[in-house]
Amino acid sequence: MVVQTLRSATAATIAYVIALRLSPEPAPLTAPLTALLVVQVTFYATLTNGIRRVNSVVAGVLVAVAFSGLVGLTWWSLALLIVASLTVGHLVRVDEYVAEVAISAMLVLGVTTVGFTAWARIVETLIGAVVGTACNLLLPPPVWVDEAGRSIEDLARRVRQLMLRMGEEAAGRTPWEQAAERLHEARRLDHDITQVDAALRQAEDSLRLNPRVKEGLLHRVVLRTGLDTLEICTVVLRVLARSFTDLAKARGSEELFPPRVGSTVAQLLSEIADAVVSFAVLVTTPLSENAESAEARLTAELHTAASTRDRLAGLLQEEIREDWANWQLLGAALAETTRIIDELNTEHRTRRLLEELDRVSREQRAKLPRMTRLRERLGVQEELWRNRTGLGGRSR
Repeated sequence: MVVQTLRSATAATIAYVIALRLSPEPAPLTAPLTALLVVQVTFYATLTNGIRRVNSVVAGVLVAVAFSGLVGLTWWSLALLIVASLTVGHLVRVDEYVAEVAISAMLVLGVTTVGFTAWARIVETLIGAVVGTACNLLLPPPVWVDEAGRSIEDLARRVRQLMLRMGEEAAGRTPWEQAAERLHEARRLDHDITQVDAALRQAEDSLRLNPRVKEGLLHRVVLRTGLDTLEICTVVLRVLARSFTDLAKARGSEELFPPRVGSTVAQLLSEIADAVVSFAVLVTTPLSENAESAEARLTAELHTAASTRDRLAGLLQEEIREDWANWQLLGAALAETTRIIDELNTEHRTRRLLEELDRVSREQRAKLPRMTRLRERLGVQEELWRNRTGLGGRSR
């Protein structure tokens, strides 16, 4: 926060000093205002915001110039000017700067020397945009990958704590109100996922067009697919919590599971919980640092969980033979834990990564065919595919 504040203040001050020399206005405040708005948290946001802001100002000035040749400034011409400016703003796709089109048009139309003011406003906006962009090139913004990685790992640890509590309750007598509380906790994970998604979006933007980052696409895909997997696991966990709640209602004062079954369920959820955290560590570990050891640990934990799951399947089969009541809820516990194990599987992760890389690469080639050809000539595409192949090999 301190670094971002200093960067913004520096960019605004420099833009104002330059505008004093180049703009005909005595107090060219549009330049520092533009620089302040352009200097965002990430370079990608800075560049896109700068382009949209310049477009919005130019569009507003052109609308004002057109109106000044036809009508003066009256209440009805002002209304028409605002409508026309907002319409043009949507047409040129300046997003959040649509209002800036109308503001620029009103400021320019409100003075007598329209041409003089229009030129000054365009110059000041260009100065602010250039200074803001240059400031991010000379003082690169931080890369927010570590922040996103910590949020993903924190989410995995919250999922683990919930699984452990559910496992402890599965091994004893659990009132349905207590089981319902675990269900509410599972539902609240949706809010946590929203926060992690926001942190990941910021990290993805910080990787785009950042001169300090190599293999930005690969990092974005690894983090995004990792979060998608954790989100699926939380959905399945919510369904499992619902099954436990319904089973607790049906059991009444009896134990949620028979003793042997309950202890095995608790052991299985504990092992899966550890695997969830290991998965989060794996997807947030840089490819050059300990990725192999993290993957080996996850594979071993999933193998142990699968063995416990098979043992649980045998115990549930014996239980259902003796008592058919609530067989569907007992079977649901087995099916839902199996789904989580499958989602965390390293081979499944490799397949998801390769599919996502292919999809993103196709979209980039379709949107920017010339840039793709240039990247291929420079050898960038070949390097990405080598890294892609190496990633798939490690995950197998």
